[in-house]
Amino acid sequence: MTNSPTRGGMLGALDGDPAVDAAIGDDALIRAMLDVEAALARAAAAAGLVSRDAAEEVTAAAAGLDLDPSDLGRRATAPGNPVVPLAALLQAAVSRPAQAAVHLGATSQDILDTALMLVSRRALELVVDRVRRAADTVAELAATHRNTLMLARTLGQPAAPTTFGLRAAGWLAGLDFATARLEQVRDSSLAVQLGGAAGTRAGYAGSGAAVAAGLAAELDLIDPGRPWHTERSRVHELAFALQAVVTAGGKVAVDIVSMSQAEVGEASEGTPGGSSAMAHKRNPVQSVLILAAVRRAPSIVSALLGSGVHEQERATGSWHAEWQPLRELIGLAGNVAVRTADVVANLKVDTAAMRRNLDSASPGILSEGITALLRPHLGRERAQDAVRQALNAAPEGGPDFVLALRADPPVAEAITAEELTSALDPSTHTGDAGSLVDTILRTRRNDKHGSRC
Repeated sequence: MTNSPTRGGMLGALDGDPAVDAAIGDDALIRAMLDVEAALARAAAAAGLVSRDAAEEVTAAAAGLDLDPSDLGRRATAPGNPVVPLAALLQAAVSRPAQAAVHLGATSQDILDTALMLVSRRALELVVDRVRRAADTVAELAATHRNTLMLARTLGQPAAPTTFGLRAAGWLAGLDFATARLEQVRDSSLAVQLGGAAGTRAGYAGSGAAVAAGLAAELDLIDPGRPWHTERSRVHELAFALQAVVTAGGKVAVDIVSMSQAEVGEASEGTPGGSSAMAHKRNPVQSVLILAAVRRAPSIVSALLGSGVHEQERATGSWHAEWQPLRELIGLAGNVAVRTADVVANLKVDTAAMRRNLDSASPGILSEGITALLRPHLGRERAQDAVRQALNAAPEGGPDFVLALRADPPVAEAITAEELTSALDPSTHTGDAGSLVDTILRTRRNDKHGSRC
């Protein structure tokens, strides 16, 4: 079996999810094309265009054909696509009376476009499952660590107190959005394509709409009510949804990479990787591989968008340029989804390190809140100056910082030592973090009960 359309070989296992790769591989695409040809014959029979016996013979022959991808590829070189030789092989596998039911009224693009939609739907079921699994685990992390204090970092530098629950809730929001986009595309955008040679359905003697509807019903795809052979927004919607998966997983991965740095030590992968040269290394390999996919995916999306303009009634190259990138993007999304689910399921969280890093960055990271206490009495700039001077005088914080700040007479008049000491508690500087976590968790619970619009 050819598991991957573009990867395979030695590096293939680093790039994908074996189940998703199998669902989009060459064997799967051949099977999907044969499924489309068989379903088209049955739809034509239901519309009275061919006999039911002929349609049944075509269905049986399609189910029994075992085509070699390499051989089919060689045969595809002359016509420029694999449907032409596939249809010829299928026609040769049935009796002469049934041959008229093979590929009736269709063109190569009808079969391949519909097959790619079918392959996409089958693969999306796997990707959705993995993204949802990752999101469920992250939801547990957000709830468990709702009040776990940690240091927020902006532009790579210590910023202010936050909670790990809120960071995880941010991951969750992205994963849930990606799931919703995938489900929306799966349910409303993956459609059959049936237009015939020039998009007129002339080969169906006025029954084109009925055949298209029957084909959609046979394959459990959408009937769009019209051919879309030169209008490629469905492909683009699928690309955007897959990119959302990659981006959501990438956010999780990039945070875990930074949190697992030895000098940070706030989290680590359950099975870190080693080094060929340095015995001490514990590398966040799964997150690194996710980020490799993150860096590749936008160029693939760009290729699909760049191939979106199809001239007249059949594109000269734009259609052909979609085939491989689409499957490659599905494969990368599957890779990100399965690795993200694995990383978060086995994530080791070090709350002691979170607190240690938070305390080591105090009292500077509390300056915003302390300045806010003084602002009504001193004004914004004067309050900031007072806090800045106290930090320079007592960067370690604690009682020395309180004394240094209250050494400024206007500050001493504005706020008591007890109030300042209380303000040095980082748990009082997390704002709405807890309620934001609650809101994100409540939103996803409501969505699971069918309230998503």
